[in-house]
Amino acid sequence: MEHEDIERGRVLTRREVLAALGVGGGALAAGRWVLGTGTPLAAQADGIARALPACVAKPEQTEGPFFVDARLERSDIRSDPSTGTVSEGIPLTLRFNVSQISQGDCAALPGALVDVWQCDADGVYSGVEDDGAPESARDRHFLRGYQHTDEDGLARFTTIYPGWYRGRAVHVHFKVRTDVSGQPYEFTSQLYFDEVLTDRVHAQAPYAARGQRPVANADDGIFRRDGGERLMAQVSETDHGYAATFDLGLDLTDAETGQPDGRSGRRGGAGRPGLG
Repeated sequence: MEHEDIERGRVLTRREVLAALGVGGGALAAGRWVLGTGTPLAAQADGIARALPACVAKPEQTEGPFFVDARLERSDIRSDPSTGTVSEGIPLTLRFNVSQISQGDCAALPGALVDVWQCDADGVYSGVEDDGAPESARDRHFLRGYQHTDEDGLARFTTIYPGWYRGRAVHVHFKVRTDVSGQPYEFTSQLYFDEVLTDRVHAQAPYAARGQRPVANADDGIFRRDGGERLMAQVSETDHGYAATFDLGLDLTDAETGQPDGRSGRRGGAGRPGLG
């Protein structure tokens, strides 16, 4: 099929979208109109291009040692289900736009399971054994949860802006699971944030009590080695905090990428492979 050589890992350009739709440049230059619509072909194609999901292939990154398959289906992941205690921090809304890439075409991927997990403002993960973390956090499941993508390929979460911990830049983990012809497909990676924004957030309570984070994005080995610059969340300010959007295109024919991850152990020291 044509357009199979479109580079993965970037937003399709308007010209590439038009080509995939079979709209030639000559037709645009001639100012042709779509029959029965009263709309110039170029304007019609622009509208279609804007309506298409952003088909962006992104690099996988390590699952890390803190994934817990707790199967907590919920949109607001701030609280611990057993105690109702809500994690303190500046509210952050996450929107994952998940689409499927297939031979140059792009379509929303409904029904995919999107897991999110992260540390709290003090750098603590729930539900795992972790040196230096309160023992009480081991039996909790705050800042974890999953949603299924809707018919538009969208999954939404309400969380908090993440804190920091030793050896890593500020990040949020995510995992997308679906199946292809009855076989499981799993994509795991991490989201990162603009340095200036993180400094602004971490200068406020409750983050400020921990002091300056020691690792910036450029100093994080996982960020540098595994394409972190292509995993930056697009963040905007809201009345109550921040909203982040992340567009992700999955090639479900890529069996190697879709292999389920192995489950990890505990956090390693700074710079060691166990870091998550």
